Amino acid sequence: MGAMESSASQTSAQSPALVNWEIAAATAARLAPAGPTLGSAEIGAAVDNLRLMADISVPHVHDITGLEAARDLRDSSVLVVDRASWAKANTQSFAVMLQPAMEKMLEGRRGTVSPGAANVGGAITGGQLGAILAFLSSKVLGQYDPFSALAGNSTAPAAGRLLLVAPNIITVERDLNVEPADFRLWVCLHEQTHRVQFAAAPWLRHHMLAEIENLSGQLLGNVDSLMERAAAAARSLRDRSAPGAAPGRGAILDLLQNPEEKAALSRLTALMSLLEGHANVVMDAVDASIVPSVKTIRQRFNARGKDRGVIEKFIRSLLGLDAKMRQYSDGAKFVREVVAVAGMEGFNRVWESAGQLPTETEIHDSKLWLERMGL
Repeated sequence: MGAMESSASQTSAQSPALVNWEIAAATAARLAPAGPTLGSAEIGAAVDNLRLMADISVPHVHDITGLEAARDLRDSSVLVVDRASWAKANTQSFAVMLQPAMEKMLEGRRGTVSPGAANVGGAITGGQLGAILAFLSSKVLGQYDPFSALAGNSTAPAAGRLLLVAPNIITVERDLNVEPADFRLWVCLHEQTHRVQFAAAPWLRHHMLAEIENLSGQLLGNVDSLMERAAAAARSLRDRSAPGAAPGRGAILDLLQNPEEKAALSRLTALMSLLEGHANVVMDAVDASIVPSVKTIRQRFNARGKDRGVIEKFIRSLLGLDAKMRQYSDGAKFVREVVAVAGMEGFNRVWESAGQLPTETEIHDSKLWLERMGL
């Protein structure tokens, strides 16, 4: 499938000595698996329909969440993209998220690495990141990107952009043999919820960026220690990817050792669990009056993934993707329990300030958060 709507935003080359972002984007575009075969008319129809479903989903998100932010989302945009465009957009976001930690790391290495060696290292790292993005580009149905507007020379709206990855949505709806319009609306309900979350909590973007900066700073702060732990984690992958093994958080996350690193990861895990779980609750709150075949979609979608190949299981373990699926269920359980006690209005206190966000412990024991909030 060719390019549909691609982002025109261009990110300046930040910290090129550590990551060559252009090589990352080009590598991802070259390695991304081909999408479904469609004619130009079919592509146009799919893009138009996805944009329609994205629009239709917003009032439903408002009705379910009660968040007034859903009434006005003009400071962000919706883009229907192909896999290469999704990967490029993520290199731009990564550049924003990792810039502070990378600049700190570069300052620490100044004078110890020649410019030529640094450029070679940046190209290698860019190629590695591009290969990872190529793999992920065929798995992601949609993504709200709140950081794109912060990139150098960005033309993205002030609050960011929602990316709907058309070839992946079409592939999945065909694999599941479900009604395309219903499935697309169901997916858009989840993705638009993320857009509404950041609109409801304008402070959230910079809070998340600060947490990511903190965690990435911990990871990149000691290169020698990081590489030693990476080698040890790599040796453990075989055991973790064995049949029947319990999914770990991923070898990369297993690098975290000291209390500061673990605390940073815990805060970010709690936040991601909340955002993903809330979006899943909204997605699952619809009934047949909104998505006629929703019961069939849920059953077939939840049954996916049981026949993954060995290589894919290995990569999912490495990246911690199975842990992300647990974030969906843990966060959704927290949201449902809070709503059952305090109603949606009580739950919506989480969007008032960073201090109202649940901790990772509270995600697993909603009574603690309810007590702290006096609900």
